Amino acid sequence: MSAGADRLMTGLRAWTLQRASALYLLGFMLVLALRLLADPVDDHARWVALWRSPWMASGALLAVAALAAHAWVGARDVVLDYVRPAMARPVVLAAIAVVLGLTVLRLAAALLRVGG
Repeated sequence: MSAGADRLMTGLRAWTLQRASALYLLGFMLVLALRLLADPVDDHARWVALWRSPWMASGALLAVAALAAHAWVGARDVVLDYVRPAMARPVVLAAIAVVLGLTVLRLAAALLRVGG
């Protein structure tokens, strides 16, 4: 396989990941909206009960991971296209990765705290 084909596969994988994460996020938002329309949450206890459900908590955790993956692909493309000093790219990408990773950990901790 040539170097160009390797780069195409990397781009194709990123494109596929971004589309798959977008589809999951759309599906999760539709399920959440339908759930809230069918049985509106009118107080804190019911809101906590909603997120204590294993299905909603797991779905939300996957949605957070999908959102982070989606954001990573988009931010990575912007950095690779527009950050011109090649030495700055790894620093900017590392900063983005740290922020996204900490965000996922923070939201996972919040979901675990509600569930426990």
